[in-house]
Amino acid sequence: MTKIQAIRGMHDILMHETPNWQYIEQSIQNVLDQYNYKEIRLPIIEKTELFKHAIGDNTDIVSKEMYSFEDKNNSSITLRPEGTASCVRAGIEHGLFHNKLQRLWYMGPMFRYEKPQKGRQRQFHQLGVEAFGFKGPDIDAEQIMICSRIWKTLNIKNIKLEINSLGSSESRLKYRKILVDYFLSKKNDLDEDSLIRLEKNPLRILDSKNKDMQSLIKNAPPINEYLDSQSTEHFSKLKEILDHAKIQYDVNSKLVRGLDYYEKTVYEWKTQELGAQDTLCAGGRYDNLVETHGAKSTPAIGFAIGLERLVELSCFEKISDQTATHVYLLLSGNNTKKHGLLLAEEIRDKLPNIKIETNCGEGSLKSQFKRADKSGAQIALILGEDELEKKQLTVKYLRNDKPQITIKSQEISDFLDKSLLIE
Repeated sequence: MTKIQAIRGMHDILMHETPNWQYIEQSIQNVLDQYNYKEIRLPIIEKTELFKHAIGDNTDIVSKEMYSFEDKNNSSITLRPEGTASCVRAGIEHGLFHNKLQRLWYMGPMFRYEKPQKGRQRQFHQLGVEAFGFKGPDIDAEQIMICSRIWKTLNIKNIKLEINSLGSSESRLKYRKILVDYFLSKKNDLDEDSLIRLEKNPLRILDSKNKDMQSLIKNAPPINEYLDSQSTEHFSKLKEILDHAKIQYDVNSKLVRGLDYYEKTVYEWKTQELGAQDTLCAGGRYDNLVETHGAKSTPAIGFAIGLERLVELSCFEKISDQTATHVYLLLSGNNTKKHGLLLAEEIRDKLPNIKIETNCGEGSLKSQFKRADKSGAQIALILGEDELEKKQLTVKYLRNDKPQITIKSQEISDFLDKSLLIE
């Protein structure tokens, strides 16, 4: 029989890893609460046409990377490759944008059929943050500040911010023609991917990672020389706010982002700690996306953070201590199981913050003590036939040299409350 394994590029997150994930997720949520962003939970699958329309048929995501298939109604559906399109769909469907300002966030798995490598899997987890109804650069700055606060909260260092403006859809169309003319004149020097992009999405050539293309890209006409006046003013005010907030950044005129819906502000937070997959966070404006889906024009901006990369960068020295069991209850004797399980319930009722693990199954006291030690518990409680008869428990300290003692069963909750140092 063939050994069953996880699908390539889709990894299990095991028990020793999940505390780190939970810590990051909760830390991020706490930051977003500070800015009054509200959680929205979105479906994992959507109609394929949603992503084709929002992201663009000519993008790598739509043309190469989506997991699409037909359901039993012969409808084409897709595992979501990103969250913005779904968020826009939900907002329109439920009237969230009708004369309303919205600050929203979501978190969960995304799917792209890419070559698995460090920092990039086919199932990956992403935080998405979106704001709808805000025209000015102040919301752009706010979201960049949110990112900065997340890095501070998680103690992530050696990270830099790159920003750019793609201008309006009209100015970007003009720039596209200029860029096509430039690369056509260098056609013999273009790699295979760039030749394809030249016809479908020439701005994506600027995002090429091919080392042989970098000189050509460096000499390409910069987009910021072709911005419309409104976009120029928007970008200038954004930089002014960031300067005032002392948030350091570099203007990268070749930063374009990989999705068709971006315009005006785009940005990426990068690090040298992750090798080739150096982008930790990316975002930008998509002021026309809501309107292209048939709703009233609604300015919008958002960003996404890859959680796998965040987990890899973060330091978790103290998290294991926070997740360890506090108390392990050992049971010895035929009549102790039902009393022990009820006792543990009574302790949980009185002390809901205490993590108490009851020994279930068989095992000698020696083997139970091994389990207790492995659990990380500070205290072992022993309930044997003798303790049961005397209505008491034996207390053994597992992490220090204090002597073993006995406590009356009715007093055990008060004892644990005073003995355990739990935040």
